[in-house]
Amino acid sequence: MQLNFPLFKKISETPGAPGFEQRIRKLIIAEIQSFVDQIEIDNMGNLVAIKQGTQKSRDERKILIAAHMDELGLIVKYIDPDGFIRFHTLGGFDPRSIIGQRVIIHGKQDIIGVIGIKPIHFMSEEERKRPVEIADLYIDLGRSQQEAMKYISIGDPITRERSLIELGNCITGKSLDNRTGVFVLIETLRGLKDVPYDVYAVFTVQEEVGLRGAQVAAHHINPYFSLALDTSTSLDMPNVQPHEKIVKLGEGAGIKLMDSQSICDYRMVDYLKTIAIQHHITWQADIKSVGGTDTAPLQRMPKKGGIAGALTIPIRYAHQVVEVIHQADVLATIQLLQKALSSLDTYDWSHA
Repeated sequence: MQLNFPLFKKISETPGAPGFEQRIRKLIIAEIQSFVDQIEIDNMGNLVAIKQGTQKSRDERKILIAAHMDELGLIVKYIDPDGFIRFHTLGGFDPRSIIGQRVIIHGKQDIIGVIGIKPIHFMSEEERKRPVEIADLYIDLGRSQQEAMKYISIGDPITRERSLIELGNCITGKSLDNRTGVFVLIETLRGLKDVPYDVYAVFTVQEEVGLRGAQVAAHHINPYFSLALDTSTSLDMPNVQPHEKIVKLGEGAGIKLMDSQSICDYRMVDYLKTIAIQHHITWQADIKSVGGTDTAPLQRMPKKGGIAGALTIPIRYAHQVVEVIHQADVLATIQLLQKALSSLDTYDWSHA
């Protein structure tokens, strides 16, 4: 299997800040419509693609696979008299990471801007020592207020301007959290043959601002099984102690055990490990005490709770302007998800 880099590039570079996922949703629909049985969009904006299973079990054992399609973004909150833009965050940015970076404001048309801050050699000693805050930053459009307001308005979304490129055996670009999960789910659907139970592939909205889309999807679909697809911080880098490292680039798909929001169902964890071993797919355990994914609402929101877990792709520099993933980990995750969906009826899901 070879990674479809041109598709990955389109997915990464297409904008979709939380609450403004229209463009990325349109791209996904165009990619998947020929190999799923049904497509729906719920009232919140989640894209639900259904592939029908061969069995109709008495307990309706449908499975929901969630990959959030929103990306970290910003939103215009003020245009000052000199044309500089003040903004609010949509998701968890490290303010240091966006200084001097190009962004795109999506207004009446897309406008490029640069995030600025007072030069360090004009800062007071106190300002230099204080951590950078979002309030210290602004966007320079190179336009007057009058010119700027021809194209943009308060409330327009803003995304990062960055191309996806190959980096040795890796890939680097913006929004790999979680456009990697989106790519994995699209490619899984493309290669998926017969499945025993109905598969609900859900490209969720507003994950970066509180796992919101997945809550709605899990409540309304009411799945028996659930899996989240997301990235997981690797920390396989200098200045990190061995016991602090979580997953490593190049060592396979991550099978999540827990994070701060959820403890994955022991049956789902065992099932995923069993499938990986049977099919000689490289995998690694993913356990961490911080952060959360769509796994939590997938587990809690179905009427009787869900047998939920997650597959993760190791990522370096999460929530920075550029992130890095390994191509082999992406391919291993696609392979593991395809095999897992095809064999759900072969495992004993009782509480034994």
